[in-house]
Amino acid sequence: MAGKKTARVPRAAYEQELLRLQTELVKLQEWVRAEGARLVIVFEGRDAAGKGSTIKRVAEHLNPRQARIVALPKPTERERTQWYFQRYVEHLPAAGEIVLFDRSWYNRAGVEHVMGFCTKEEHQLFLRQCPIFERMLVEEGILLRKYWFSVSDAVQQERFRRRMKDPTRRWKLSPMDLESITRWEAYSRAKDEMLVHTDISEAPWFVVESDDKRRARLNMMAHLLGSVPYYEIPPPVLELPRRPPSTGYERPPRDLQTYVPDHAANL
Repeated sequence: MAGKKTARVPRAAYEQELLRLQTELVKLQEWVRAEGARLVIVFEGRDAAGKGSTIKRVAEHLNPRQARIVALPKPTERERTQWYFQRYVEHLPAAGEIVLFDRSWYNRAGVEHVMGFCTKEEHQLFLRQCPIFERMLVEEGILLRKYWFSVSDAVQQERFRRRMKDPTRRWKLSPMDLESITRWEAYSRAKDEMLVHTDISEAPWFVVESDDKRRARLNMMAHLLGSVPYYEIPPPVLELPRRPPSTGYERPPRDLQTYVPDHAANL
């Protein structure tokens, strides 16, 4: 269960603080670029815990050339024969880049373990190797931040119910998501065991209470910004050039091109 219920953040205050934090995230990205830093942010948690919507807000104003979201599908037959962490390694950032993992190598500690998609031996091997793997990332100089989004069973079920009724979000609901309702305690035990083995000093877990999505987004962003020693990089001085005088160019007649119909005129 999530923590003690608190009043929902008012929309006006939320939007004002969200914009401020997103502005700081742009400054953080510019610092990452200028310093050649490498930042990895892992988003984990139960289905419908608010990971995706938070990732969307984090990345909304970032330059997509240096910040990307990684949400991998189930492994291919070839990938199943690789070292488990191998397909994640190729998505790690180079200098000046930020990578946001929408779920990550922790799939093995959660859904794969609970749903029987990996063996007990593979699960135990993961729990032994994961801290070593993450220590290697940190020793390499990668900034690694791990966030667990915690949602209560009642709120999760209500979000599932809303997704079933909303055609724009129906794709977010899969049979696997619904299965998580009947396996709530199994997922809880898996999460507890995961934290015991992988909540290490070099790469600790940070839990985000997410029954209130607005509060969760603001809290996660503020924590991230406070955990990285970034500073503002002065932007380059740009000057809008004057438009040169016309040299006689004439636009071709409009009827020579095919235009999109004005659908908006019928609203």
